[in-house]
Amino acid sequence: MKLLRGGASSFEKITMHASGLILTLTGSLAAALTIGFITQRLGLSPIVGYLLAGLIVGPYTPGFVADRVLANEFAEIGVILLMFGVGLHFRLKDLLAVRNVAVTGALCQSAAATLLGAIAGRTFSWSWSASLVFGLALSVASTVMLMRVLVDNQDLQTRTARIAIGWLVVEDIFTVIVLVLLPAIFSVPSSEAVSVAEVVTLTVAKLVLLGVFVFVVGGRLIPRILNGVAATHSRELFTLTVLVLALGIAVGSALTFGVSMALGAFLAGMIVGQSEFSLRAASEALPMRDAFAVLFFVSVGMLFDQER
Repeated sequence: MKLLRGGASSFEKITMHASGLILTLTGSLAAALTIGFITQRLGLSPIVGYLLAGLIVGPYTPGFVADRVLANEFAEIGVILLMFGVGLHFRLKDLLAVRNVAVTGALCQSAAATLLGAIAGRTFSWSWSASLVFGLALSVASTVMLMRVLVDNQDLQTRTARIAIGWLVVEDIFTVIVLVLLPAIFSVPSSEAVSVAEVVTLTVAKLVLLGVFVFVVGGRLIPRILNGVAATHSRELFTLTVLVLALGIAVGSALTFGVSMALGAFLAGMIVGQSEFSLRAASEALPMRDAFAVLFFVSVGMLFDQER
């Protein structure tokens, strides 16, 4: 009897969790569809509607409240699939062609924004450490936001888009280094502080290893995997393979090398894009990309607190 009761309780918990998941997904997408359609008819970007939809289903407005944790998890999937899809349309040589503008521009812009943010923080009597962190936060652009704008305007293949994406890649690498350095600079006592040079060296080494792994090992292994799966003539297996590659490399890059999953997914897309299956991967394996990407903006909208 105890086992039956325990089993029933566990079943109820699983059922409630599944119901919350479905309600969050359905309510968030329905709100995004409704408000996005209205903003589109008003001549505004649907992204504005998605953000407002997040505010409506968020915890700071009355009525239906979506599960923010689940929404964030769905949003992560959307970010990975969106960046993977963008990577499918780019080649390494395209990014290298704009490296001078992208590297110089990203570093100068990050430095200028950090400095201005730090000065603004000091005017509010913040500490230098808090002001510097505030400036660093302002210096990083939203990769997903810019990518979505480029996709909506069909500008991915332009030189401007290549410069923008190269710029964002440099910012992502800069962000990785900064996130690793912040604890070493501000949080660790001076008696136990790790050398900043050692931290930078280790981080750069991880990034180099990531590049070697993705472009050398992945560049040889991934096309063979796709070719073998394509030989089965199973559309489902091919779709699953591409999704596993996108999610697996993104998560693996974050856990092993400490980079963002968005950057890992973008690199994975670049590798798949170099194979003969790039068009098939884009058309068959990412049908839910846009829907999950919408949930990213909805999850951001859920953070808005109009009372503050």
